[in-house]
Amino acid sequence: MKRREPSIRPDGARLARGRHTNLVISLQGTMTQGQDLQMFKAATVSSGAPFSREAGRHLGESLVQQLGSSPAGCLLFCSPEENLGEMVRGVCEAVGTGNVVGCTSAGEISCQGYSQHSAVLGGFASDQVDIHVAWVNDIGLDSERAGEKLAEALPHTVRFVQLFSDALEGNGCAVLRGMQRVLGNSIIIAGGAAADNMQFSRTLQFWGPHIHTRAAVAMGFSGRFSVGTGVCSGWSPIGIAKRVTRAEGNVLYELNHQPALDVYKRFLGKHVDKLPAVGAEYALGLVDHHGFMGREDYCLMRASLAVNHEDGSIMYGGEVPEGAMVRFSCCDSNSLLEAAAEAGRAALTDLAGNTPVMAFLYSCLARKVMLGRRTDEECRIVRQELGQHVPLLGFYTFGEYGRARAGMPSVLHNQTAAVAILGV
Repeated sequence: MKRREPSIRPDGARLARGRHTNLVISLQGTMTQGQDLQMFKAATVSSGAPFSREAGRHLGESLVQQLGSSPAGCLLFCSPEENLGEMVRGVCEAVGTGNVVGCTSAGEISCQGYSQHSAVLGGFASDQVDIHVAWVNDIGLDSERAGEKLAEALPHTVRFVQLFSDALEGNGCAVLRGMQRVLGNSIIIAGGAAADNMQFSRTLQFWGPHIHTRAAVAMGFSGRFSVGTGVCSGWSPIGIAKRVTRAEGNVLYELNHQPALDVYKRFLGKHVDKLPAVGAEYALGLVDHHGFMGREDYCLMRASLAVNHEDGSIMYGGEVPEGAMVRFSCCDSNSLLEAAAEAGRAALTDLAGNTPVMAFLYSCLARKVMLGRRTDEECRIVRQELGQHVPLLGFYTFGEYGRARAGMPSVLHNQTAAVAILGV
């Protein structure tokens, strides 16, 4: 059968037809600067085809074709589908580099917007940016030490890190602390906690063709570039503030000396049986110095991931410090979408006039749950803020790593849209 040529969409994206009917290729963000011919190319590809080794190869080959060379590094996010391992191996065989990291997700984000049961792949080719990859297993044994080991595997020249970790088996806040102990608090760390759609059972992390769980992977960037970041949630506190009187890491045991689950039962009534999912709608906001992160208009949010009915405790996507003051919170679709736009604007402002060449959006699963059919609007709104010419890549997470404001350390957020932009 004669192969049909890809059709061209109005926005410049190519939609390849034929056997891989759901493969979408976008190339944007190629930059050349000055007389030195410094170059930064970025592209994203996405596919909704059934996972297989061949589908992975085709995805990787398409990225290489768009970049015009093998990428220096790749980020891969995908749904936890059958034959995921074969698909990942196919990608790695095709791209020609071992600098591939990624994880499973609760929804994928690319230039084409939001998708499900798909794979998205982004890559960089540059003569001014060097890419480094690190990984660590069994982060649940000692998450802080795991973070130290992860950072120690990166060169001291790294200025920006993308981090993807297991939220169900490790403490992402402790991983972050460990990394910052080695790299310093000024290092910009973005990324997300791996997800598994709505199963809350097992997430996967990968580097090269290797696929593990209970792991964390990182991609470090060194060289000549700039970074802009922005985070915003859109949730507003409601009700009376309560004190965390007993907590350990990301497990909350008591609020005002009462079992956390009992407090939730009084607040949620019959809906308490829907925990942890209903926790996406009524998250906890840290409303004292623990949660402001240098911004009076931003509370650090926490989303529930699991409930222990025996001891009345609740596990969250991030730490809930003992002694902190917290309030339940609520939102609506409009406030979430405006928050996404604000995150994009803040990231552009933080970029300080440099030209954006690739953007990353890491958004919480809770936002997807609340937005429902409007989920794709979040991606489109961020692209509108950043510019349609800027490649976009990301996924819906179990937690978002990001910097709330320039000069502040990166933290692990929940319920939040976190945007990071690479610029030259």
